[in-house]
Amino acid sequence: MDNASTRRRSQRLFLQVRVVLEGKLANNSPFREETQTIVVNAHGALLEMSVPLDSGQIVSLQNLRTNEKIECAVKLVTPKEAKKFNTAVEFTKPNPDFWRISFPPDDWSHRNLS
Repeated sequence: MDNASTRRRSQRLFLQVRVVLEGKLANNSPFREETQTIVVNAHGALLEMSVPLDSGQIVSLQNLRTNEKIECAVKLVTPKEAKKFNTAVEFTKPNPDFWRISFPPDDWSHRNLS
């Protein structure tokens, strides 16, 4: 099961980071939402949003701890409960240092712990 087609590009970490997502909605009106990450990785994040975004949409993501901003593409939006949406975003340009954390090595897994 661990072949190149099923492996992720980077480890996912369940980490809450306060962020602001900004962009324009389909009707061209601007939006700005302060939220937090659910999961981060070296290529982007999963966020909980109250605004439904469109897959492929380009948005700006700001890490409120560092004030750094990065451009992202919305990859997937799935409805959650009570008018909330899980929104996956991917950096348009790779930036593994954006979260200012060290990710586990690619070969790390719980099976290697003994």
